[in-house]
Amino acid sequence: MNRRAVLCVPASEPRKIAKALAAAVDEVVVDLEDAVSIDEKDAARENVVGLAARDAGLLAVRVNALGTPWIDSELAACVSIPHVESIVLPKCEDPQALQDLARRLDRLEAVAQRVVPLRLQALIESPLGLQHVASITAATERMSALIIGYADLSASMGRRIEASWQFAQDAVLLAARVAGVQAIDGPLLTIAADEALEKAAAHAEAMGFDGKWVIHPAQVATVQQAFDPSAEELDEAKEILAVLDSASSEGRGALQWRGRMLDEAVAARARRTLDRTIHS
Repeated sequence: MNRRAVLCVPASEPRKIAKALAAAVDEVVVDLEDAVSIDEKDAARENVVGLAARDAGLLAVRVNALGTPWIDSELAACVSIPHVESIVLPKCEDPQALQDLARRLDRLEAVAQRVVPLRLQALIESPLGLQHVASITAATERMSALIIGYADLSASMGRRIEASWQFAQDAVLLAARVAGVQAIDGPLLTIAADEALEKAAAHAEAMGFDGKWVIHPAQVATVQQAFDPSAEELDEAKEILAVLDSASSEGRGALQWRGRMLDEAVAARARRTLDRTIHS
């Protein structure tokens, strides 16, 4: 399933969790890390243990970083909940640590008799994480997505958050495409569904990202719309594939169509456009 819009909610606030689980959003991430104070960590984890299943859409939990006092109990909790599809792991920097985590999850899942393995999503939010992003992505077959964490990346690099992040976006996108996982843009750090959000989502889509995090339910529809193909794009994709299929049956390869050259590269893009709608 696509992750056009990913809504992140604090694990310490049951009301917000319930509202998010019922929302028409592609994925909900229940956050045990940044959104939860140290004093609330244990209570928030209990909220995660009691998470209800969603009628539609993905469900993930952002745990605390490896090496923190809470990670052991959080991993055990996530493994025990069959409808939690993946773990979002913050501050990913070390491919070996991810390999160790994958083996650890193997053991926990065997004991819990979990049928479907937990997937991993890596938050890339430090210079070291960005430097190692390709190795991080290839570290384990559990990996399903990369996410850019702009706030921590900005702080750790001493770079203003409003500055251009294209170098980081390109690095994350390239690593994701090589590994065959999704690339998710980080949130705009506001709760408004305004023109700034529209521009940020449209920019991420144009760059090739699969989706974007949001931090308020009101932002979901705006971001989903940015990542949905337009009716014109869908019609064109269908027509391109039909023309190429007809040419193939006649033994022809590349051909001209409406002043454009059509070949397998164009067909691949058309199939991706249709696939975004099928899995949304």
